[in-house]
Parts: sequence; C-alpha cells; structure tokens
Amino acid sequence: MEKYIPFLFTGYFVVYFLWAFVIRSWMVYRSSGINPMVLPKDDSAYGLVGFYFKLTVAGLFIYVLLYAWVPFSHGYFLAIQLPYGDNFRWMGWMILGVAMVWTVIAQGNMKDSWRVGIDSERKTELITEGLFSYSRNPIFLGMLLVLAGLFLVTPNAATLIFWIVGYILIQVQIRLEEEYLQRQHGEAYAIFCRKVPRRLMF
Repeated sequence: MEKYIPFLFTGYFVVYFLWAFVIRSWMVYRSSGINPMVLPKDDSAYGLVGFYFKLTVAGLFIYVLLYAWVPFSHGYFLAIQLPYGDNFRWMGWMILGVAMVWTVIAQGNMKDSWRVGIDSERKTELITEGLFSYSRNPIFLGMLLVLAGLFLVTPNAATLIFWIVGYILIQVQIRLEEEYLQRQHGEAYAIFCRKVPRRLMF
C-alpha cells in the first residue's frame, strides 16, 4: 500500500485543484460565456489577498510534489508527532475524501454564479439552497477541510502553516465578499445571513 501513497497523494491534489478551479471555470464559461476567474491584480487590499491566495496554492503544489516524490525533503518540514498517528492519518484521508465531494456539490449548487473572486461587473444570483442552507461559505469550508486533511495525513510545521495562513486568507476574503453581496442583494442577503451562519470549522 505504501508504494502507492505518492501516486494517491499527488493524484488527489491534482484532481481537486483541476476540478475546483480549471474544469469548473471552463464549465461556467461554456455555459454563460463569462470568465469566472475575477481575482484582481491591483495593489488594493483585495488584490493583496488574491496574490497571497495564489501564492499559497502554488506553495501547496510544491509541497505535495516534494513530499510525495522527494523523501529526503521530509526532514526539512519539521514533523509534528500526533498521538495515535496512524488513526489521525486515516482520518485525514477520510476528511480529504469528504472535502472533495463537498466542494463538487457546493460548486454545483452555485451553477453559473460561481466565481473565483468578486465579480463587480455582474450581479450574480444569490444562492441559498443546497449546501448554502447549511453554510454561507461551503466552498471555503471545503478548502479548509482539505488543509485540515493534509495536516493530519502529513503532520508537520509546513502543513500547519498552510492551514493557518489559508484560514486567515479565507476569513478576510469572506468578509470582502460579504460586503459586496450586501451591497448587491440588500435585505435579501441580510435575511440569509441571519438564517445561515458562516460555519468555517471553528
């Protein structure tokens, strides 16, 4: 089983990010003619969050490739010993599986309203059904589950930092998006916020 771990580890993250960003973006573009990749490249606070988000994703890919295929690199990541390590490792794999399914369903719930960033040029539909009736931010919740699962599968300082940085960036991004949605949808969004919490793990 161990000899297949590098393929499983790499394959999971390639499939997850291909689906979550590339394939889903193509599906929205084919259906609506709109490019859903709308992260800004300016020097604003929002642009800075987008830059660090992309940097974090790139760092994750590099980490996954190094951990899977360059075993001697493990010592540089400063391993963290968890009690009942094997149990937590398998729990991490289960969380990764749940995160994959959860993200696919949440993006499907958004249909053509899905965006990577804030689309200030078009008013998107306010989605309140499906997983959005449980969490205002189910896709971000899925991403945090991925980071939690990654830490449990490979517990070390690097994955802990990815988890913490990802959590902070997502918290900031959510608040930027909520301000935008409040302006766009007014009272309808305020009612939605009163009914449905953010639910971001903790």
